Amino acid sequence: MAKSSLKRMPPKKRPRKAKANTRGAAAGETRLTEISGEALGVKAAIERSGGIVVGQYLDPLGSSPLLLAVLPLDQVAPTPFQRDVSDMHHKKLADVLHRTGIFLDPIIAITAPKEGFWTPNGGHRLAAMRRLGAKSITALVVPKREVAWQILALNTEKAHNLKDKSLEVIRIFRNLMEESAEKAETTFGYYLEEASFIKMGLCYEKNPRFSGGLYHPFVRRLTEFADDSLTKSLKVHERHAGLLLELDEKVAEVVQKLKAKGFVSPYLKTFVVARSNPLRFMKEPPELEDLMKTIRGKVERFNVDKIRQEDIVASGGGVADDD
Repeated sequence: MAKSSLKRMPPKKRPRKAKANTRGAAAGETRLTEISGEALGVKAAIERSGGIVVGQYLDPLGSSPLLLAVLPLDQVAPTPFQRDVSDMHHKKLADVLHRTGIFLDPIIAITAPKEGFWTPNGGHRLAAMRRLGAKSITALVVPKREVAWQILALNTEKAHNLKDKSLEVIRIFRNLMEESAEKAETTFGYYLEEASFIKMGLCYEKNPRFSGGLYHPFVRRLTEFADDSLTKSLKVHERHAGLLLELDEKVAEVVQKLKAKGFVSPYLKTFVVARSNPLRFMKEPPELEDLMKTIRGKVERFNVDKIRQEDIVASGGGVADDD
């Protein structure tokens, strides 16, 4: 498989702790008196939107130009591919901002493709400020637009669950298609992290209650980023997502039969899938599509009359069912 040069390194190969004061710029070296290139265009976009640049400097790690600005709130929107805003979280945040009366945590922003600005990491702060009726918001504006995708790798403070992560990835994928549909999928491995998230995201779009945790382990193992264009690879992901959704329906049917016979466990789906998945016994990994068809065949032939309660107990917990 052709690996993207930007692919995140495994933990053992990541940089070790460096000696103090050996990397980046000293404080005095971050002063930016004049801007040019992309940064100059971004400054013009800020001013056209009715915003104002209140500071400019070089990032102390990589010396990239950054602009600190105050932007009109109605000119900023979340990127279309990030996780959905939590209603409870943004209301709590609005309450804190209301009590303190000060906004201390600037959002990160980039210029949007057409007009205005996107924030890849400030959706809740943006929603909270809107709830308070704010006119403007402080933003750290980054001239390099690709940061909108890289931000997923940078934002490690709150772990995503599989559903949130997969929905973010499929939204990023669709956004990339708007500008780079004919580029190879491998080119964007860093932004998408795992090719399996694309398939999972397609499934969650169709069925928010999809039991993705049951299938992701083998989908992840048997899925790699394709050398084909995004357009071609999406068709493959869509076909696989369709097979996964059909399989999940078949598993649910068996679970209902088990419940009808009096079996009670939050792991019935886990039990059915584990009993039907032969991957651990295979010496050579099969194609994903072939494995899914094999599992479906076993699920369709699943004989609930031969199952005992102790079989389910002995199988252990693992991934809890979604419904």
